[in-house]
Amino acid sequence: MAVDYATLKKGGFMRQKQKNNFSLRLRVVGGNLTSKQLARIAEVSEKYGDGYVHLTSRQSVEIPFIKLEDIDDVKASLAEGDVSPGVCGPRVRTITACQGSAVCPSGCIDTYSLAKELDERYFARELPHKFKFGITGCQNNCLKAEENDLGIKGAMKVQWRENDCIKCGVCIKACRTEALSLKDGKISLDEQKCNFCGRCVKACPADSWDVTSGYIVSFGGLFGNSICKGEPIIPFVESQDKLMKICDAAITFFDENALAGERFKFTIDRVGKDKFEQKILEAYNNE
Repeated sequence: MAVDYATLKKGGFMRQKQKNNFSLRLRVVGGNLTSKQLARIAEVSEKYGDGYVHLTSRQSVEIPFIKLEDIDDVKASLAEGDVSPGVCGPRVRTITACQGSAVCPSGCIDTYSLAKELDERYFARELPHKFKFGITGCQNNCLKAEENDLGIKGAMKVQWRENDCIKCGVCIKACRTEALSLKDGKISLDEQKCNFCGRCVKACPADSWDVTSGYIVSFGGLFGNSICKGEPIIPFVESQDKLMKICDAAITFFDENALAGERFKFTIDRVGKDKFEQKILEAYNNE
């Protein structure tokens, strides 16, 4: 009986150079796996693979040397440990994320909860080519958001509260973009220099800043045969509802305009950056 390699690949089973052997890519959301999942992955690797796993560059786990005849047993065994196969090919891939504000002192947003929401909303959606989301918690950019088709960076928009400020100047020292200055007893914020990193807020001993947590979204990143840095359209997105509308608009634009096998960046360039920006701005403004 003929082997349907396309369907196997769609379900995460990638052909190896060794005949009838497959490397199984697993579904990992935001880089997190439970101890139960890890234990089951280890068991499956030992029983059906070659006793090891490969950690991919996109926070996924692959189990090499799965035999063709064992595929159904492997899927059943993994399911018992709450582990699902991932995907390959022209569809939305693993949602990657750093640890974010739940763990990291620098984090401006809860990256993992956002990764889960994006995963539930988009994972494995069929598209003209692969599409990658990446979420990083702050301007430290550990996850390199701009390398993704759609990158999301945690951000904080700040406003000084004079009545609570003790004029210590710690926020000014913490600011890496020289957006803050102290003159005549008042803190001045240069909004043109501010990169929404939130370092002033985290450094302040008097809690003298009002904060709006939000997102910086970049589009069209690539880091493969072609290398392109994703670029933002809106400087600061202030709500998750607006963020999701923007993500929906980007995915829809790609789905409706891309040629088969064409990456998002090249679709934007071919159709026109102005047309893409218009769609994103319409989504942001809820038009």
